[in-house]
Amino acid sequence: MNAEKNKKIYIETYGCQMNFSDSEIVASVLTDHGYSATDEIQSADIIFLNTCSIRDNAEQRVKKRLQHFHALKKKKPGLMIGLLGCMADRIKTVLLEEEQLLDVVAGPDAYRDLPRLLEQVESGQRGVNTLLSMEETYADITPVRLGTNGVSAFISIMRGCENYCSYCVVPSTRGKERSRDAGSIIRESTELFDQGFREITLLGQNVNSYSWQEGENEITFARLLEKVARINPILRIRFATSHPKDISDELLETMATHPNICKAIHLPVQSGSSRVLDRMNRKYTREEYMERVEAIRRIIPGCAISTDIITGFCDETEEDHGETLSLMRWVRFDYAFMFKYSERPMTLAADTLQDNIPETVKDRRLTEVIDLQQKLSYDSNQRDVNKVFEVLIEGDSKRSGDHFMGRNSQNKVVVFPKIDAKPGEYENVKIQSFTSATLLGDATKTHLFV
Repeated sequence: MNAEKNKKIYIETYGCQMNFSDSEIVASVLTDHGYSATDEIQSADIIFLNTCSIRDNAEQRVKKRLQHFHALKKKKPGLMIGLLGCMADRIKTVLLEEEQLLDVVAGPDAYRDLPRLLEQVESGQRGVNTLLSMEETYADITPVRLGTNGVSAFISIMRGCENYCSYCVVPSTRGKERSRDAGSIIRESTELFDQGFREITLLGQNVNSYSWQEGENEITFARLLEKVARINPILRIRFATSHPKDISDELLETMATHPNICKAIHLPVQSGSSRVLDRMNRKYTREEYMERVEAIRRIIPGCAISTDIITGFCDETEEDHGETLSLMRWVRFDYAFMFKYSERPMTLAADTLQDNIPETVKDRRLTEVIDLQQKLSYDSNQRDVNKVFEVLIEGDSKRSGDHFMGRNSQNKVVVFPKIDAKPGEYENVKIQSFTSATLLGDATKTHLFV
């Protein structure tokens, strides 16, 4: 692609943090080929939509957005529309041929091929590449940070998944699990710190499975986390997502040892019933999950634990549902992402299990889970009143330019009146009150870092 064309790309991203990281990789690939990113859809020459295929409502939303983009195309001949990521392969036939809403389709391992695909479109063809790779990690690509606050950034450390949870499309849409070169992760982390970023989130479908061979030595995720933490003590490190079957004491002890590794773990449980977990192919029982939670509480006191929960999975009984509620009460999750089960093509559940729970029952169980989690989140925030937290300032509060917002180590949003400080600095904040999703406090006037 000739650089003088300087076509503008607009990328709209939904779903998980991995998708946002992928969008930054796409922006980098295309910037290197003469394109430029824009956050104004009206000025775009190319519109990409990047989203996941985990739930049916996500696909319906994508179709509506693509119809909207298609209407824009009628007003702007030459506008190109593309679909990126996990959803690309699964619904490309419908959107390309039947509804004719797309010009470009690129799967998660095909982003390097986008310049060629766009050239095909300019020559009158459609550009399609949804092939999965056994090796692609984009380790050599420095992502273009899109919509960043200049304080927090994502780094993908691995791609793919081999857990084969029966409800999940990721193994089919993102392919074989492979880890990225540890050296490239350290370099990218160091560069981000030097650019002023103060918080990095290491991303993977299951970060606990990270493994890189360096000579005769294996770099596990715990060792990688330690290496990143040692870049600088004022660089905060987060990670997502942990699989309960793989979260080791070594990892927990590494977190406890380094103050700049945030004390928050996202540990998806999905169900509190061992019977349902077995049907989900989660590879752990209720009791094993509880043992890991006990280890977190023992090794990292004060660590926040969040989770994912699915209600109404195949053959889930009222007793199974009750076990999920009781587990929630036992763990006292700080927050949760909660959904009702929707059968996805290309999954083990779709092939081998019957989606036999009525929608009304799924909805009622989901409501009960949400209501309980709201109480648990309220109790969690209430316990934080009168505590002092180190807060990394991310920017102005959405509701008031007179207040800063940031996050504490436990990944809770904290809002407090502005003082003489700026984004990227840390402040000690004493919590005075709270809302359902936010801690409210006052700075103690102590600058921890400059």
